[in-house]
Formats: sequence, C-alpha cells, structure tokens
Amino acid sequence: MSDALRDAILQGEFLPGERLVEAQLMTRFAASRFNVRAALQDLTAEGLVETERNRGAHVRKVSLDEAVEITEVRMVVEGLIAARAAERIDAGRASELDEIGLLMRRAVESGEHRRYHDLNGRLHALIREIAGHRTADRIVGTLRGQLVRHQFVLSLLPGRPQQSLPQHERIIAAIRAGDPKAAEESMREHIASVIEALRSIDQLGGPA
Repeated sequence: MSDALRDAILQGEFLPGERLVEAQLMTRFAASRFNVRAALQDLTAEGLVETERNRGAHVRKVSLDEAVEITEVRMVVEGLIAARAAERIDAGRASELDEIGLLMRRAVESGEHRRYHDLNGRLHALIREIAGHRTADRIVGTLRGQLVRHQFVLSLLPGRPQQSLPQHERIIAAIRAGDPKAAEESMREHIASVIEALRSIDQLGGPA
C-alpha cells in the first residue's frame, strides 16, 4: 500500500496540498483502513505526506527554499553514488549508460523536453543501481520524492535540457572510465547547476 500511494504521489496523481481522504484511498487501492493509515504514517516519515490535527493528511508542499536545501544534500549523496558507480562499472552497464546518453541527446535535438525529463530519471536510477549503495539509494529516493514537482518545473525551463545534457555526458564518461574522483566531481557540478536553476525559478516567481 505504501509503495502504491508513493508512486501515485510521485507521478503527480495527487497534487501538493491535496487532501488524502482515508475512505477514498481505501476504495482506490482496495485496502483496509489499517493499511491506509499505515501507508500514510510511512509517507509522513518520508516527508511526502503531512498530517495535521483536525485536517487529516495531505500531500506535503515543499517550498523553493527547502527544495534548495534538499538538493544541497542530494549533491553530496549523489556524488558518493557516482564515485561508487565508477568503481563498479562493467562493459554491460557501460553500454546501458551510452544508450541512455544517446537517447538524451536525441531528445534535446528534437525538442522533446518531457522525454528528456523521463530519460534523466532513468539515467540517475541506473547510476544508483550500478553503485549498489543501499543506504545512499534509500536517502536519495526520499529526497527526490520530495522534489518531484520542482524537478518537473525545472525540466520545462527554457534552455535547461541543453545546459544539463553535457553535464550528464561528462558524468557518463567519468563512470565509464572508472574514475571515481571525476565521476563525483561531475555529479556535484551537475547538482550544483540544479540548485542555480531552482534559485532562478525563485527569482522568476515560480511555484512556492
């Protein structure tokens, strides 16, 4: 139940601030009230859901200031993940990285920003899979979940895919080369640019 509700929130089926009514969730997920409440407690602990007295549960809103702080933590943890991936890379995984990198370039060249956004998620997921660092993977999964709305807004910023593509290509090259130091630096550089982009949204009066 927790996984199903988490996926629905991350896919945008429930909007930030939207109430999560137990009876409706029981019907939608064919779950008992006990399982629904347990799932809400789990997702509250992860920071995806917020529960208030007399108002019940709702999808938690994340401000831009908090989004920047979360991304600063991501920068450190994902740098570690990239370094570990470079230590564990093999020929098969290197080919998978190459394929996603090529698809990302094609998406940018054809202006398919939604597809680029999806491929971006696939690339980061593959790097985490290669790294095999369960604790870091769990931390990043929680942090990224809280940022899902801001990440989608970022993907629509004019020129953002063109800016991030060469960053992703440098990450791929460093991991393929088995260079942990370069992989970590490339990933941290990429996440630092995400922080700059988030701050630009704030200046433009983006979503709070």
